[in-house]
Amino acid sequence: MTLRSTILAALGVAALATGCASSTAGGATGSNRSQLMIVSAAEVNQGAALAYGQELSKARSAGALNSNAAYTRRAKDISNRLIAQVGHFRPDARSWPWEVNVFTSPDVNAYCMPGGKIGVYTGLIDKLKLTDDELAAVIGHEISHALREHSREQMSQEFVKQQGLSLALSMGKISGGTASVVDFVSQVGVSLPFSRSMETEADVIGMELMARAGYNPQAAVSVWEKMNQLSGAGNRSDFFSTHPSGSNRIETLKKNLPAVMPLYQRARAGR
Repeated sequence: MTLRSTILAALGVAALATGCASSTAGGATGSNRSQLMIVSAAEVNQGAALAYGQELSKARSAGALNSNAAYTRRAKDISNRLIAQVGHFRPDARSWPWEVNVFTSPDVNAYCMPGGKIGVYTGLIDKLKLTDDELAAVIGHEISHALREHSREQMSQEFVKQQGLSLALSMGKISGGTASVVDFVSQVGVSLPFSRSMETEADVIGMELMARAGYNPQAAVSVWEKMNQLSGAGNRSDFFSTHPSGSNRIETLKKNLPAVMPLYQRARAGR
């Protein structure tokens, strides 16, 4: 092994060792899993802002950006109430450059890109006939992905798979510690089904966000029941490919309701 490759291997392992933390406080539901974060947050947010700008330009050119004033006002009002609560999970998110836009499209979809770029599709509202509480559940779920920096975490995991493990193995050859390095990476979660973990985190944190904002968290259950029905009817929306439904998901939401219902009741009493 050359000196250069030895140094690179050492730096790679150091990056793994310094990249573990939880991006949010646990909140009432205690969702504070340690995450592997190697990729720069600034770079991820910059890329998201660029992609969001392209989506806005495309929709604007097609006359499909915020073309329904009532839907736009509704989505922004609900989002703003949810955004007002993000400081309970991470204070820095209060100062993110949040944006909320509605796209006129039959697609059942919504998202929150890294850094707070929210998109809601009219097809989501129309096809599921969402109440305000249910729309808050969906938007709260998407905001929670951004708060937990799940996109950045996925990119970091991909980096480890493609680069980090080879560096770790190289480091192990010169130090005799191959197993401990690989075990460390595994403990962080690269070998676990993180997509499922991320969805669960977004579900329960989103449910707490909506409860704190004065939206009934029981709607998180009803909206996924509607999602199940629509998915079962053969809908091929991208949303369902990235947000798998199922009875386990609904059971997890129900299990966490007792932790967030008091927050909802206090929020309602204070409004």
